[in-house]
Amino acid sequence: MSEKKVSRRCHHCKSRSASAPADTSKIHYEKFWLYRHCSSVQQRDRQAQKAGQLFSGLLAMNVVFLGSAFISSMIFNKVAITLADVWILLSILKVLCLFWIIYYLLGTSRLPHAVLYRDSHAGAIWIRGSVLLFGSCSILLNVFQIGYSTVLIHCKSRVEIVFPSIGILFICTQAYFLWHHSKDCIQVQHNFTRCGLMVTIATNLLLWLLAVTNDTLHMEIESQLREVEQRFAGKALSPYPRNETSLCTCPNTTICKVFQKGYILLYPFNTEYCLVCCSVLYVMWKNVGRRISHHHVIHTKPKFKLQGVVFGPLLGTAAVIIGACVFMMYQIQATTLAPSHQVFVIYYSYYIVLLPLMSVGAVIGTIIHALEKKELDTLKNPTRSLDVVLLMGAALGQIGMSYFSIVALVATNPRELLNSLILSYSVLLIFQNITQNVFVIDGLHRRRITPPGKEEDTKEEQNREAYSQRRVSVLELGQEIRKASLSYIHTYSHLSWKRRVLREISFFLVLCNIILWVMPTFGAHPVFENGMERSFYGYSTWFVIVNFGLPLGVFYRMHSVGGLLEVYVTA
Repeated sequence: MSEKKVSRRCHHCKSRSASAPADTSKIHYEKFWLYRHCSSVQQRDRQAQKAGQLFSGLLAMNVVFLGSAFISSMIFNKVAITLADVWILLSILKVLCLFWIIYYLLGTSRLPHAVLYRDSHAGAIWIRGSVLLFGSCSILLNVFQIGYSTVLIHCKSRVEIVFPSIGILFICTQAYFLWHHSKDCIQVQHNFTRCGLMVTIATNLLLWLLAVTNDTLHMEIESQLREVEQRFAGKALSPYPRNETSLCTCPNTTICKVFQKGYILLYPFNTEYCLVCCSVLYVMWKNVGRRISHHHVIHTKPKFKLQGVVFGPLLGTAAVIIGACVFMMYQIQATTLAPSHQVFVIYYSYYIVLLPLMSVGAVIGTIIHALEKKELDTLKNPTRSLDVVLLMGAALGQIGMSYFSIVALVATNPRELLNSLILSYSVLLIFQNITQNVFVIDGLHRRRITPPGKEEDTKEEQNREAYSQRRVSVLELGQEIRKASLSYIHTYSHLSWKRRVLREISFFLVLCNIILWVMPTFGAHPVFENGMERSFYGYSTWFVIVNFGLPLGVFYRMHSVGGLLEVYVTA
């Protein structure tokens, strides 16, 4: 009887030991025919992963080169390749991406053991919120484009209605896909998923490139403003050279003007949407086949709490309020009539005061990081690596525009008041971008250290807070406010001076970057409307430079907010 119990017990232990490594049995190791003779499964998996990334990268490169060739031919030879031809190519790519996304949602992600791991660093709520925000604005942009083309159907091609209609479907599907699956580390159909992600990235890049270079509607509006002088050049006013007899201008109707104004206002959001989607899709591509070990998983993520900061929020709030006043003053004049010389002076003066403060704060923060004894976090993290690349790459937009402005202003008349302000603004903007990048990147690589017993204290504190919230009444409100104030002062006084200064600087820079993101995003574009650089480089050239640099600058401010919040939390 005892032998039977022992045998049963041993059999039970064997079954438990066999089922213990359940995770490894669920892993689908990658295979590639070039490395089928590798002796080790892990080595074959690593080589197959590299080969899959190389093949999908080459596929995306060819798609981008093909689309770039179409767009370049449309720019330099509008007779052979028209804008309609480019739209047809991009519509085909959008349809292919739609089929793949639907297949991923309904097929790949529902396979057994398809998503064993999820990257906690990927798909932060602020970047997914940006996808929804910019996606919604892009949908409205396409609606305005459809309405504008419908009003001018006598001189517009039907492709101009079909293309934005497909675009609305593509934006909705892609936004849903990124919101729900941006954290996936897919473990099945590796190469097909990589190719689908890369084709989607290439499509978004081509849409961004077309938005940067396509100035058809802007040229139409510019032509309408000078309709009297250019009445003899009816050919230049039409987006299609073959329609030489038709003058494609907006009639004097309210609905046409609404569609036109809405299109111009929402135009930058489309480029922002493409850039944000590319960054999220790239992280998903890097996470295909990735297996996250236990020490990479963050069990307790630090929460954002407004404690230990006083001067940062005060100075940042003042910067936001003043910036909002300057922004509204500029927008009121820009929408009613041409902005005056005085408004430009006020606008650039605000930047000239704010940018040095931000630069000084970033330099002080970098020095404090150097004085700290905190170790650098050297663990592999695709999301953080992408954050660094995006910060450096997005900063090139504002830096590039600043250098173009510096050359134009120095070559013309730098001693005039407005020119000298723009020149100072350009130099300060370059310095501020560099110092902020150094501060944020250094802060992102600092290892987060949790003191012993901190988690227990945090849980007890949360329990006390929850209990106190349930017992709050009108009579106890004053006492609760007093306790909260004492707790705030206690937290602030117990922080080390380094931690305190880092939090103050980070919070101040967060608020400053928010207002510097809001101002160019919602319509304030004096860099194009002041006329200095436009008259020096010409309308089309400066249009391309602004459409290349301005969305990158907006994306940089938005991405800097996320990085600075991370630095604030880890401090």
